[in-house]
Amino acid sequence: MIKMILETLKILVVIFLGATLLLYLFQGRMIFLPQPTAPENQSRYTGNEIRLHHGDVTLTGWFFKNEIGPSHPLVVYYGGNAEDVTLNFANLGRFDTRSFLFMNYRGYGGSDGNPAEKALLSDALFVIDHILTTEGIDPAHVVLMGRSLGSGVAVHVAAKRKVGGVILVTPFDSLVNVARAHYPIFPVGLMLKHRFDSAALAPAITTPALFLTASNDQVVPVRLAKKLETVWAGPVTSVTVPGTEHNTIETSPVYWDAVNKYLLSDRRQ
Repeated sequence: MIKMILETLKILVVIFLGATLLLYLFQGRMIFLPQPTAPENQSRYTGNEIRLHHGDVTLTGWFFKNEIGPSHPLVVYYGGNAEDVTLNFANLGRFDTRSFLFMNYRGYGGSDGNPAEKALLSDALFVIDHILTTEGIDPAHVVLMGRSLGSGVAVHVAAKRKVGGVILVTPFDSLVNVARAHYPIFPVGLMLKHRFDSAALAPAITTPALFLTASNDQVVPVRLAKKLETVWAGPVTSVTVPGTEHNTIETSPVYWDAVNKYLLSDRRQ
């Protein structure tokens, strides 16, 4: 009997170690799920398409430039890990502003390269610096909007560049804690290479922020957004959108009311 128990334990240990190794080796494929650009949007918005060269990588995106000012900020959008950002174009008319920048992460859509945390963060800083400089846009008239994984990118940019506002949709304090919520038996704190540790940056960010969470989020627990809120140094407006999930939060009027109230607010620090 004891021998059988020991043999069973050995098998379980081998399975556990094997699963741990697989999670470590394939974590990039689990975190980053590049999506192609919807063909109809590719053709319809050709006039807004931009291509920027960052080192040996070409990044593609779309720039909608209209009036930009204190009451009409430029929204710079950072998408989720499995998001085709052009699918947001159908909702542009729901924003109480008319200027937007959407960029494909490297490896997504028509952008070259392979996605990784350091690369995405470096690209994001390069892109915003390029746009603000070439277009002569006041950073105070820019609102960063990051969704899910994109919240980690938006927080990084807000920590490195002074902007007018930040909107975080279904955000997390760190990707490590998201992984722990889904894989509690694995040592993800030691394994994870792409950490997106927003909570480590938040205490130095004084930019006013809007936090939008879904009441029934099964992907990013709401408590992780609340943890990030508690360490954010600037003013925080927090809205939990009732009756929505991680991927349906934008279907509620509550979501759009909160976004537009924030865009029209006096965000001066």
